[in-house]
Amino acid sequence: MRCGPGGEVVTPARMAALSLLDLFRTLASFSPPRTRLADAPWETYIPWAIGNGLAPLASYNLEYVLPGSGAPQWARGQLASIYQGSSNDNVLKLIMFKRLVGQLEGRKLILSGAAVLAESLYPHIAFRPVIELEVLLRRMDVDPFTGFVTRSEFKVDDRGYEDAGATRVLSDGSTPILLFAEPLGPSSAEATRGLFERAEPARLYGPSIYRPTPEDLLMLSVLSLARAGFERPAIVWVDLRELVLGAPTLQGEDARPVDPARVLALATEWRLERALWAALTIVASFFPETGARVKELLPELRGATRQLLGRAVVDPVVGFSGSLTGRRGANHLRRLLTAGR
Repeated sequence: MRCGPGGEVVTPARMAALSLLDLFRTLASFSPPRTRLADAPWETYIPWAIGNGLAPLASYNLEYVLPGSGAPQWARGQLASIYQGSSNDNVLKLIMFKRLVGQLEGRKLILSGAAVLAESLYPHIAFRPVIELEVLLRRMDVDPFTGFVTRSEFKVDDRGYEDAGATRVLSDGSTPILLFAEPLGPSSAEATRGLFERAEPARLYGPSIYRPTPEDLLMLSVLSLARAGFERPAIVWVDLRELVLGAPTLQGEDARPVDPARVLALATEWRLERALWAALTIVASFFPETGARVKELLPELRGATRQLLGRAVVDPVVGFSGSLTGRRGANHLRRLLTAGR
């Protein structure tokens, strides 16, 4: 017999009854409990994990943290190939971006999205895939930055990103850079100004590159979820878990919990109270260890609103039905319910 993470006795019968949720929680943890995974639903989990950005972290856990888990070799092999590819791809993308913008002076551009999340929340850059780079900038900087970047191999090309909400997309054929002017909408100039004023230097990338504060990063992640109708890869729930908890496995300035008062003020200012409530409720359902922190961050909503969000937004995601079915009508409804702007 073994003891589970809560101290309970885990019998062989229970270990054989692992669900997709159990496997997700275990392999998405930065400190997974030792357990037997031989009878887990691997046939379902592997394609789902690969498609949802979870494969690199899962592979690391299976190979280095849980080597005796009993996971089948075919599953470990598929995950390992993704891990190696993600590690190399992330490093190359970020080195390329540093070389591209390192000499840029006199501007204030905010690097956001997966690149910042991977660097500031995860113990290793390989654990969080970086598919594209996101840059927030003032509208007056869009054309100058485009001209600066297109002196290299980058060209304007938004193929595949027509619905991303980006003002412009630049690509060298392998790495898209999404430029977001007025990220909070054309009618939110003051809120956008605050976002730029609070941004912190990202010195690794040169004097013109900044990154959002943890509170802004959390709310930008929620904004992205809302605009996508909560149809986002499941790795975003790991992102939000770490933002809520304050990246406790890391050390230094990145390892601090978000300020609840600041987050709630931003949710009101950005009109994202419903989206924040839904996102945090999902995080607490997936990762119970976040429960206490989530309570401090939940905005107050009417009971009827919470029930509607629960049925239309939270339940499909937590039940793994929303992202697996991809129902267009459900996606549209979630967007209407949660997008505040």
